[in-house]
Amino acid sequence: MKVAASYSFKEEIKAEADRLGFQKTGFAEIVPLEFESGYFKNWLDEGYHGSMSWLANSYSKRINPAALLPGAKSIIVVAINYFHPQKSIKDSVGRVSRYAWGNDYHVVVKEKLVKLWEFILTAKPDSKGIINVDSGPVMEKLWAKRAGIGWQGKHTLILDKDVGSWIFLGSIITDIKFDCDMPAEDYCGNCTLCIDSCPTNAIIAPYQLNASKCISYFTIEHSDDVSKDVVNKMGNWIFGCDVCQSVCPWNKNTPTGVAEFKPKEFSSGLEFDKVLAMSEDEFKNIFSNNPIRRRGLKGLVENVQRIYKKQ
Repeated sequence: MKVAASYSFKEEIKAEADRLGFQKTGFAEIVPLEFESGYFKNWLDEGYHGSMSWLANSYSKRINPAALLPGAKSIIVVAINYFHPQKSIKDSVGRVSRYAWGNDYHVVVKEKLVKLWEFILTAKPDSKGIINVDSGPVMEKLWAKRAGIGWQGKHTLILDKDVGSWIFLGSIITDIKFDCDMPAEDYCGNCTLCIDSCPTNAIIAPYQLNASKCISYFTIEHSDDVSKDVVNKMGNWIFGCDVCQSVCPWNKNTPTGVAEFKPKEFSSGLEFDKVLAMSEDEFKNIFSNNPIRRRGLKGLVENVQRIYKKQ
């Protein structure tokens, strides 16, 4: 039987995470997400996930991380700031969500988590763990709440009092037993700025997002036709959307110190004509280590063509 990790070891892990560039680290006990699982099932039944079928296909694993790692006892959740100030944006360019300005966060955060796990293994060499950064069947926002990283805002993103919502999340599921951190309190209060500002009314109620109406969904996940009504509300966003975060008063807009998130040249916008004339080789060269590569050249061109059609 494994002995619960000491408080001092937990603090050592937090200190190492801080050294690696994470703004916050929290610990939660692995238990089935009984209450949240009902909400998630209803969300899926309503079709709010749109064409993202993998969310439904991995339901059983998402509501119980122990299905991913037998014997799992704790989950370590980390948050890292990616904010950079907005550059001037012209009306003649396609806008890119701030999270895609730098290197691919999946790679950056995972590399840091690998180092954090290696640090843990120096003290607990026989331990098992699974690292996740967004792409695996882990409900990271819910675990971030439980681990005290922050509260889930009315736009459904995690908010940290010190940084706001400009954060990436990552996690380590492990068979090491840690003392849990206290969940964060909700500080949204009566504010509804994110709900009122959503161009497509995707935030259908406080803490409820219909992802199939979100601009980020249409410009990243969706590959079919988009109604003219929606296109007219999308502005010049051609990859992602930052509206609900930009209006949030909890966002301190503190620049990140992580070099990998330094904005690339296209962070101030992608010129429509250049995207339409772009070759596959050019696309791969420009977005080789960037989230936009997931959309592919064909998808990016489709996003730009929608903007042209409404003009």
